[in-house]
Amino acid sequence: MKVSYNWLKEYVDKLPQPQKMADLLTMHSFEVKGLEKTENDCLFDIDVLPNRAHDCLSHIGISRECAALSGAKFAMPKIKIIEDKKAKTEDLIKIEVREKELCPRYTARIIENVKIGPSPKWLKERMKSIGQNSINNIVDATNFVMFETGQPLHALDYAKIQGKKIIVRRAKKGEKITTLDGESCELDESVLVIADNSSPLALAGVKGGKKAEITGKTKTIMLESANFQIKGIRNTFRKTGIKTESSIRFEHGLDPNLTSYAIDRVAEIIQAVAGGKIAKGFVDIYPKKTLPKKLKLNLSKAEGIMGLKISQQKAIGILKSLGFEVNASLIVTIPTVRQDVEIEEDLIEEVARIIGYNNIPAVEPMVLVGVGRMDDDLVITNKTKAIFESLGFTEVYNLSFVGENDLEKFGLHREGFLELENPLSVDLKYLRKDLLVNLLKNVKDNAKFFLGSEQGIKIFELGKVYCRMQKKDESVKEVKMLSGIIAAKEEKTKGEKFYELKGVIDSLLNKLGISDQWYDDFQATPEWTEEIFWQKTSTAEIKVGNEEIGFLGEINSRILNKLNIKGTVVAFDLNFEKLLKLAEEELIYEPPSPYPAAVRDLAILVGLNDKVADVLETIQDAGGALVQDVDLFDMYEGEEIPDNKKSLAFHIIYQSYEKTLKDEEVDKIHRKIVRELEKNKDWQVRK
Repeated sequence: MKVSYNWLKEYVDKLPQPQKMADLLTMHSFEVKGLEKTENDCLFDIDVLPNRAHDCLSHIGISRECAALSGAKFAMPKIKIIEDKKAKTEDLIKIEVREKELCPRYTARIIENVKIGPSPKWLKERMKSIGQNSINNIVDATNFVMFETGQPLHALDYAKIQGKKIIVRRAKKGEKITTLDGESCELDESVLVIADNSSPLALAGVKGGKKAEITGKTKTIMLESANFQIKGIRNTFRKTGIKTESSIRFEHGLDPNLTSYAIDRVAEIIQAVAGGKIAKGFVDIYPKKTLPKKLKLNLSKAEGIMGLKISQQKAIGILKSLGFEVNASLIVTIPTVRQDVEIEEDLIEEVARIIGYNNIPAVEPMVLVGVGRMDDDLVITNKTKAIFESLGFTEVYNLSFVGENDLEKFGLHREGFLELENPLSVDLKYLRKDLLVNLLKNVKDNAKFFLGSEQGIKIFELGKVYCRMQKKDESVKEVKMLSGIIAAKEEKTKGEKFYELKGVIDSLLNKLGISDQWYDDFQATPEWTEEIFWQKTSTAEIKVGNEEIGFLGEINSRILNKLNIKGTVVAFDLNFEKLLKLAEEELIYEPPSPYPAAVRDLAILVGLNDKVADVLETIQDAGGALVQDVDLFDMYEGEEIPDNKKSLAFHIIYQSYEKTLKDEEVDKIHRKIVRELEKNKDWQVRK
């Protein structure tokens, strides 16, 4: 922001010389990027950080800081206006604020019989000193007060306001406005406008319109001094792309209590430079007033935080110099313009920065140093990532959002998705409910580069997903998930890629020390991914014991067609929080058998709706203690398999802890298992 040294001197007596003042500002939370000396003035180029933009994007805000830093006295300009008692503002203009959330306060004044013309020399020089062009005495006055106080103002030609009524409302879809610089904008309901009975007069808080522009023929003006919320200003920028000195101040948040002071100040200046009669009073729509906050300052706590002892008298003096009110009990009243001060630590920071951080002595901390330890969850997280990387996978990081187009393309219902109040774009409108949407978009974006390669695409992501659990329940649940994809170009690799990914999951679980995993028929009950993602005939639940931890399978061909992905895509979706819990459980060591294992393969035809779990249970019950493990290694439907049937193939591992099993013993148990399986008339063991 450009700041005039001569302008600052109007509010601060005994202001230090420009270079010294620049040094003080730089040492105390401001950055003076440049100091330009002119014939009669000196111009500061000050970088005001966002946390102070609400009060320091103004000469008064900077001058208050200068006074506090230098020990000088600061004084606000005193306002003296002469009102015409014969005319009342409330009789001349009516104000209706329909969007009170976006416009918390709207203040208006009327000045009659003004003379539009060039600004006087002093006003032109003030504008020129900060790089602003002089336009006319009315516009220059409103700009002067904005750069002085930080409160944007706008003047309208009263004669051009139809119905003599101002309405603060949302624009209608397709409604248009031509701005003061001649730019035509088409609006929608996201844009807040200042309108009369027929059409918009201005983009609220951003820019005025041509319709009520001040011209040489203007005789009566309406002054607007309003407060607009950040959300509305940013919506207007996204729709129109227009950013102004006014909108920059509003989008950082302004004190609503500033509007009345600013409108009186600009009325005083206009009366001085353009004449006219100021109608008595002003219309003020301010339904929910912003009141000052109060905080208690604890000097002992301040000393502990700063590492510096400070007297009560000095602390009070510093806070008063910054505009705070402080009583003898150290109860501090925060002026509403200081929206950044919310807790006691903020007050302590104000005291510390005025003292100067460089003036606080360095003291070695008196603390006990303990031995650090790695967080168990972090250890398992890092190990999981390392396992996938060792298996040829690439980790991806996606944004935690999905858009309207994503929901339509994937056929997802909006129910359960959390919608952002103020999304940056329609493509970032909702918090994601799963990881697969963005992973599949990654595959689409990279297909032409990697899908045809020998390895294909292997990616995984570990991140949080979010969901509203019930229609009428406002509670939100977030869960850390682990999802991944293998994609290949050739259709014939479908079965191969499914079992490759199954092997990846087995490897992960084994290396995390999780056993007793198995794969059940797809039950269409995913908690964190939609059922529509999966190809039902080629999908399985991943279970550990009786607990479902995720899903594995082919991605639905309908979704692949929508994304124009040609080839095979298989995916997994794991609840990582369940994995963490299982991996962290205390493991009981059981020594391996010293005797060799015997492996027999068994294939069985079952009905399409029969569960793998039922087959596994029968094998385990019939085999007894000598069956150490049963692993499903193939599931097939298609050629040579009867209709309404599927083929399941298992590895059965036989082993004893007491002796080496003979072939005859293994064969005997194996035949028993076959007999038990064939007791189900719908099952047929393939010989």
